[in-house]
Amino acid sequence: MSTETRESAPQAPGRTTATGIAVGLLTVGAALAAAEPTAALARTAPPVVAVGDALVDNSPPAAMELAIELFGTADKLVLMAGVVVVLVAAGAVLGVVSLRRPPAAFAGLFLFGAAGMLALFLRRDDDAWAVLPVVVAVAAGAAALGLLLRSLPGASRGRERREPGKPSGPGANVPAPGPARGQGRRGFALTAAGVLAASGSAGVLGRWLPSVLEGPGSRESLSLPAARHPLPALPRGVDLRVPGLSSFTTPNQDFYRIDTALTVPRLDSTQWTLRVHGMVDRPFEIDMDELLSMPLQEADITLTCVSNEIGGDLVGNTRWLGFPLAELLRRAGVQSGADQILSTSQDGWTCGTPTETVMDGRDALLAVGMDGVPLPHRHGFPARMVVPGLYGYVSATKWVTDMKLTRFADEEAYWAQRDWGVRAPIKTMSRVDVPSPLGRVDSGEVTLAGVAWAQTRGIDAVEVRVNDGDWQEAELARVPGLDTWVQWIAETELEPGMHSAEVRATDGTGFTQPAERVDPLPDGATGWHRIRFTAE
Repeated sequence: MSTETRESAPQAPGRTTATGIAVGLLTVGAALAAAEPTAALARTAPPVVAVGDALVDNSPPAAMELAIELFGTADKLVLMAGVVVVLVAAGAVLGVVSLRRPPAAFAGLFLFGAAGMLALFLRRDDDAWAVLPVVVAVAAGAAALGLLLRSLPGASRGRERREPGKPSGPGANVPAPGPARGQGRRGFALTAAGVLAASGSAGVLGRWLPSVLEGPGSRESLSLPAARHPLPALPRGVDLRVPGLSSFTTPNQDFYRIDTALTVPRLDSTQWTLRVHGMVDRPFEIDMDELLSMPLQEADITLTCVSNEIGGDLVGNTRWLGFPLAELLRRAGVQSGADQILSTSQDGWTCGTPTETVMDGRDALLAVGMDGVPLPHRHGFPARMVVPGLYGYVSATKWVTDMKLTRFADEEAYWAQRDWGVRAPIKTMSRVDVPSPLGRVDSGEVTLAGVAWAQTRGIDAVEVRVNDGDWQEAELARVPGLDTWVQWIAETELEPGMHSAEVRATDGTGFTQPAERVDPLPDGATGWHRIRFTAE
């Protein structure tokens, strides 16, 4: 009795690992690109951002602190790049799998969609429209994968079979009709080019749409009223104009940005409202028209981030325009025991500010302007909190939409949940800007210069010493008030060679910053800034 030997079909021509990787990368690209315009139309975050948000919100505090320490202000870029790298690698694997087991590849694609849905559930922002870009991404990826697989050489070939009535044996098997090898390769190349072009167009459209869809409340259309009592121009002598020294007023484009938002929110000022509620007698809401009709005031204030290292640049100074927060709270009627203002950003981030600091007479503002113009988007347009004397994570909520009066004992803000300090007054600090660290200067008379700050207390003195010698008092520039940093300058004679310079400041209460170095977290760094440089 004759037996029929079943032979496995050989790999179809052109179905190599490299081809599979190309299929996977094109599939991932199509999915991500299709999500961009969808997210823009739905005014929500694309899937990559949603996954990044979920990672930020659910990472252990130690991991977040390590990321800040290693990458500083680039931590968001590194996180987003990491998410994309993982997606690209997974796409390459799915592409290779798709050559032999297409159903498994499609299943993997839908599994990634499910992971995106889970990320939406885990992040703090509960925007329901964020589901739409994930669905569109999966659909676009599946469509691209299907097109690419059908265009591969040998895609329409069936299993090699023996025709009925034909003898078995070598040469007896014949292939089903299918495209010639050269035609298949050309077909795949054309399909891949089409998918790539469509993906590129969708990506460009996704980047272009947000600016087109901005409504009448865009930043460019907002006109700020003048302050009820405008501040005079900055006094002469606030800026020593030493090359390399930080300018007294930090330009908006150079002002540091630290927040948890992976993409900058772009709010419409005509749709913006602020709700004030909680432990108050008269809860209320205001919109931008009402806010701009109130008597606004100006204030020169230096902001500082708690993550600022000794000698770091996460600090900046400018003139703000806004309405006093204390007046808003008086309008609401704060109840006894409400020691915390729990403010919420448009993206769900929360901040806990001590109520007493807003009510003690300092220039705490609900700010709408920065250096004479509406707040830039990256700095909180259309409105943000500015409270001098507190690190930003407990005082400077950007894109603020909600203020709830509550108790520290009852509710914890975002960073308090991660064991950071809950009150966080800014510590007295100073920095050497000139010479630059490891810089080179001419020997002889050498200029030393920098900045110092102690918001709400002011700086009374700055001392500098060279090569661990005696402390020398520096000359201070003028300042418009206690809430800004101050520039300082000193001259010294130096011989050629390697030198060191160290600085310390004394604030208006008589407190001199300590020499002991303490890490920024959980409530601000301490220590003297020391640099080394070469005189030639």
